[in-house]
Amino acid sequence: MTVSANDTRQRLIDAATRAFADHGVIGASLLEITRQAGQRNRGAVHYHFGSREGMLVAVLEQQADFLSVREGELLDRAQARPDDDLNSVIEAIVRPTVELAETGWRGRCYLVIVGDVVEQDQSKLADEVPEALRRTGGYEVYALLAERMPPMPEELRNERMALATSFILHSVADRARATEHPETSRAQLETEPFIQNLIAMVAGMVAAPLT
Repeated sequence: MTVSANDTRQRLIDAATRAFADHGVIGASLLEITRQAGQRNRGAVHYHFGSREGMLVAVLEQQADFLSVREGELLDRAQARPDDDLNSVIEAIVRPTVELAETGWRGRCYLVIVGDVVEQDQSKLADEVPEALRRTGGYEVYALLAERMPPMPEELRNERMALATSFILHSVADRARATEHPETSRAQLETEPFIQNLIAMVAGMVAAPLT
């Protein structure tokens, strides 16, 4: 692939990252993505990625290595903690997420996109999409979280983890967006207090008394 083709591909990925975050993975217009990337060829997305799902995978893979390394480091630390220690497991989800959001608009948009993807019916997604998420390393963290949550029906445990995930992703993305526009947003906590407070809130969510 030539340098020019690489540049074109990256411009398309950047345009898709913004569009998927702003309009949803399903709702974003491929033609508008092509236009925003400065491409006149209406088939540029299909040429470089094959399909909408192929473009989504390319967007998700942009951050996979970063998340895999950081979540792996924190997962190792959490596994060394007592079996009832929820906070260390939740930190392995929260801290890398916050760190990613603070890298800039790509990181923030990525979190919004992942939040959109995990809310969809996973059985209807192309196989490569869940596989791209799996490469971030998060599945192992969630497996440990499930083990350490209080006993409860599996259906309820899955619901709590899904709601906690959505809460984390949207909270972190909203903070990043507010930080980018401080003149129109309420004051935000500094990074470490924000992380610790979010961990505590999520721990309370997943371990709340059963009704």
